[in-house]
Amino acid sequence: MHSISKTSQRMQCLRRGVMRRQATLGWILLCCLAFFLCATTASGQAVFGSIIGTVTDPQGNAVVGAKVTVTSITKTTVFEATTNESGNYTVTHLIPDNYKIHVEAPGFKAYDVPALQVSADAAAKVDAQLQVGAVTQTVEVTGEVPQLKTDRADVDIEFSQTYVEELPVLNRNFTNFELLSPGTQKLVGWSHAATENPQGGGQIFVNGQHFSGTNFELDGTDNQDPILGIIVVNPNLDAIGETKIALQDYDAESGKATAGVVKVQTKSGSNDYHGSGFYFYRGSDQQARDPFANKPGVSLAPATWKQYGGSVGGPIIKNKLFFFGDYQGTKQQQGITNQYTIPTALVESTCGKRSNF
Repeated sequence: MHSISKTSQRMQCLRRGVMRRQATLGWILLCCLAFFLCATTASGQAVFGSIIGTVTDPQGNAVVGAKVTVTSITKTTVFEATTNESGNYTVTHLIPDNYKIHVEAPGFKAYDVPALQVSADAAAKVDAQLQVGAVTQTVEVTGEVPQLKTDRADVDIEFSQTYVEELPVLNRNFTNFELLSPGTQKLVGWSHAATENPQGGGQIFVNGQHFSGTNFELDGTDNQDPILGIIVVNPNLDAIGETKIALQDYDAESGKATAGVVKVQTKSGSNDYHGSGFYFYRGSDQQARDPFANKPGVSLAPATWKQYGGSVGGPIIKNKLFFFGDYQGTKQQQGITNQYTIPTALVESTCGKRSNF
């Protein structure tokens, strides 16, 4: 009987161990499911772009079953779609990049667009009118595809990677790009303390609305401090692929915003290795002299401002997996010059003595 009870106790311990492992595995699967659901929700907001259009024949009739191939120029990833009974096609979930488009259908010449810029949270429209001929023949569109936004009503300004890299911005502060949009105004005479705003985000009004009403998004995720109303991650300019500043009539997905919406898409790696580096320096020797506080021969208070960093990106598995990283550091030493009034000996001898009445 004693051996039987020991055996039953061992069996119970084994069952408890199996149940614990099953419960642990179940929680892990549940967490993974929640993560993927959240990731899907975030990615559907403002991370990807799309290409839409209609394929027709020379008479303007819809071409059904035409094959549309979209290829990333930098990553060589391929997306395919087929036109429906109305000749329409849609290619979604495209990372902001340059793409080439190839359209083909039996009995028609192929139609090629060598380069098209796709932006996040936007749809590029490319209509193709096929010419009768063999598929081996190709009609290439060399001019820029005209973009007329008909799928949404928001009023916005987009800054491409070239604009972000080449426009002069004081202290490389990204939030200053808001001031390039109409209806914006910087709050002067007041700012958050450095401990509250360590990345130096600007307080900017949009269309007369308070700066806390501006919503910031970084790669489709919320990037606004819920209490202070300022940007949380002030991105390095070398890491920005594009930015979009919506001023009014923005989509319902940005419903909490009452002023503007600032969306930033960071860069991603490609099939080639790319990198950048920068170093900026300002010192008191480069500053102008205040004639009232700094007389000739009196040196300025020591002050330096250094900003440095860089970025690097490339392939991990070509055509499939890529990486990108960046860094930016700032060191500042601020000197202060004060002007004081010191009494002379005459003032001390006459006004400094007490009078007896």
